[in-house]
Amino acid sequence: MDRFTAAERALRQAAPHALLQAVQDALTQHYGAVSVDLLMADYAMTILQPVSALPYTGEPISVYQSSPGRAFGAQQPYVENDDRTGQLTAHLPISVRGDRIGVLTVTLPQDLYDARAQQELQDVAEVLGHEIVVGERDTDVYLQARRANRLTLAAEMQWQLLPGRSCSRPEYEIGAQLEPAYAIYGDNFDWSASASHLTLVVTNGMGEGIEAALLTNLAVNALRNARRAGLSLADQACLADQAVYGHYHGQAYLSTLLLRFDVATGETQIVDAGSPRMWRLRQGKAEQIQLEAQLPLGMFEDTLYTAEPFQVEPGDRLVFVSDGVYNVASPAGEPYSEKALMRALTSTRLLPASQVPRAVLQELAGHRGPIDADDDAMVVCLDWRGRQDTD
Repeated sequence: MDRFTAAERALRQAAPHALLQAVQDALTQHYGAVSVDLLMADYAMTILQPVSALPYTGEPISVYQSSPGRAFGAQQPYVENDDRTGQLTAHLPISVRGDRIGVLTVTLPQDLYDARAQQELQDVAEVLGHEIVVGERDTDVYLQARRANRLTLAAEMQWQLLPGRSCSRPEYEIGAQLEPAYAIYGDNFDWSASASHLTLVVTNGMGEGIEAALLTNLAVNALRNARRAGLSLADQACLADQAVYGHYHGQAYLSTLLLRFDVATGETQIVDAGSPRMWRLRQGKAEQIQLEAQLPLGMFEDTLYTAEPFQVEPGDRLVFVSDGVYNVASPAGEPYSEKALMRALTSTRLLPASQVPRAVLQELAGHRGPIDADDDAMVVCLDWRGRQDTD
């Protein structure tokens, strides 16, 4: 048995809560590692938390001003050599199908680290990421390690509802983020992919706290139920509308934007149910896309929805923004304008989709200043590459 297979087997056989110990033992035995650390990205995606004293964590490490953060941001290994000791430290990003989870940091003698070892350690980090995602069904260890602060109950519900914060396929890449990360309540996003289609949903629920979270949970699960039953996009909106109205009788509703992309052609269907706003960046130019506005889900009984056609082209970037972005005011009372958002979208055009939401929300926080946010804000970014012709 080769060393990578041995390390992979050790991780797959480890108890969910014991993955750190398993990867430490495997890399020490088979790769001569001197030390092995697991760093988890927190909910705000601003720090990496060492999983060192479970169920708690060690001192946090900045994503922006650290070597592990450099590997995390670039999603590429970053190596530090220490010629004084003859050792090096390799920081290896951990991600699962484009969803960034954290960093595996391995220190070992320089003469044991070559191109083959780097590739195998990257593969070990990938296996570890998959095992963490599976293990989170049975243990709270890694969810606890991601927390720099305690989540509100509403935020707990919302994070558990999300599919992830990014995903990547050859045809597209998605990145998304919610703020304030530890106290969100109404905004949400969801996606699902098949061989031929991508469905993307962004929602902006009314209300605050637990009531907003309950409303969003009902709507998102109703949409998932309809989608998994094979209903059309318009019928998915109708079913969710009935579910929300049946429970709240028009007293609560939520704005929703539903999109269904044909992966092969870029042909898209959109239902704009009082949606968050949609922007397109094409050839460096940012513009808001005006859609046929329909009623929010749950506002009235038996609302009928229709899907309108839209076309995305390879190289397009679509960005979806909730009203928590537009409603933000500076300490002087100046609102965050559409021009400011256009500048933010243009200035982040070279960043990958997974990093755009965080960058836009950082700029938003700078505009707001020291004032606490009074509404949650959501940014979702979709980069469309399209399916390449293999003929």
